Amino acid sequence: MRLSRYFLPVLKETPAEAQIVSHRLMLRAGMIKQASAGIYSWLPLGYKVLRNIEQIVHEEQVRAGHIPMLMPTLQSADLWRESGRYDDYGQEMLRITDRHGRDMLYGPTNEELITDIFRSHVGSYKDLPLTLYHIQWKFRDEIRPRFGVMRGREFLMKDGYNFDLTKEDALHAYNRHLVSYLRTYERMGLQAIPMRADSGPIGGDDTHEFLVLAETGESEVFYDSEITDLKFGDRAIDYDSVEQCQAVLEEFTSRYARTDETHDVAEFAKVPEERRRTARGIEVGQIFYFGTKYSDAMGATVADAEGNKVPVHMGSHGIGVSRLLGAIIEASHDDNGIIWPEGVTPFHCGIVNLKQGDNEADAACDALYASLTALGLEPLYDDRSERAGAKFATMDLIGLPWRITVGPRGLKNGVVELTSRRTGESEELPPEQAIARIATIYGKATA
Repeated sequence: MRLSRYFLPVLKETPAEAQIVSHRLMLRAGMIKQASAGIYSWLPLGYKVLRNIEQIVHEEQVRAGHIPMLMPTLQSADLWRESGRYDDYGQEMLRITDRHGRDMLYGPTNEELITDIFRSHVGSYKDLPLTLYHIQWKFRDEIRPRFGVMRGREFLMKDGYNFDLTKEDALHAYNRHLVSYLRTYERMGLQAIPMRADSGPIGGDDTHEFLVLAETGESEVFYDSEITDLKFGDRAIDYDSVEQCQAVLEEFTSRYARTDETHDVAEFAKVPEERRRTARGIEVGQIFYFGTKYSDAMGATVADAEGNKVPVHMGSHGIGVSRLLGAIIEASHDDNGIIWPEGVTPFHCGIVNLKQGDNEADAACDALYASLTALGLEPLYDDRSERAGAKFATMDLIGLPWRITVGPRGLKNGVVELTSRRTGESEELPPEQAIARIATIYGKATA
């Protein structure tokens, strides 16, 4: 994409309403625009990152054997009355009456709707296990929306639901989700720590939240510092293996890590003093096992091997897709702007022309742009007639991981400058070597 043809309404001044780093930088980088309190339009740059995050979530869900679908944003209130949960959300639930007088609601979650789908189409244990998920916009009428996309009223969320014959099978689904979430977050350049949490109105006794450590986190967290040394990496996991998933669960949850809601002072005191940590955390996902709470209430049963009708065991699993974008910025920025991890960056690299209109510089930039595009990469070429300082400031603000700078002086020596946004380190390379380096970083083959 050529920046002269792109819609990137960057701001020089920080809007007064922005209280935390991610909100400030998303507004300044032209990623979002507030439509009303807690509700945002996603502008092109923000939308690209949002879709990259969504794609990673999809890929890891499918890798774990989960099946994508899509449910509506509006739901019938009758389903929620059937489950007994209609009043649990209080005023956070947006209730609507349609023109025929039917009570509807803008879904904050989908346990009731997915249970209704299941009971309508699944009747035998032979159809289990089954995990369905979707990525859909949700609405919760926060009393005080704040912090941009971190605590808005409308948000994009992945929610998945497992249906299993026994508690043991459902707990394996729980462990499988924990493993898939660890892989998901690491692909985004995040370390999200699973912490024992409270289930809230979802229900159930087994639940873990995934929290990213950040000064602006809304939750106080207590943890053993050893947990921050754990990495999932590129290990191969057979998601059908109960033993392998259980091993990962024990590895990542055996050390103390809890939110303030479930913090146990006595247990925390057993952690060696030099490893005890207290910090703030941003919740980016949560997994639940709630047994037969919804299947009992709504008649979601299957015939077992003996032909008996038994309620299915269920769990739900959510990832805040739009919230993740804010969390990544909170965890990865500096005084100049965002620093995108390669896995979610809106463009793979930036190209800065130091002397727009110079024939040699223009030709070199065009060649770089064409070569990178031919490799399946997406560069952002700043071809504006702006001073170099303004171009560098824009690139730093929007946070592309790599920048190739092209100018007449370097071209006389046959080189361009390749700069890492994260470290600030620069290297002069022939253009073809700069292309090869970027291709290698993103796993693209060159001729």
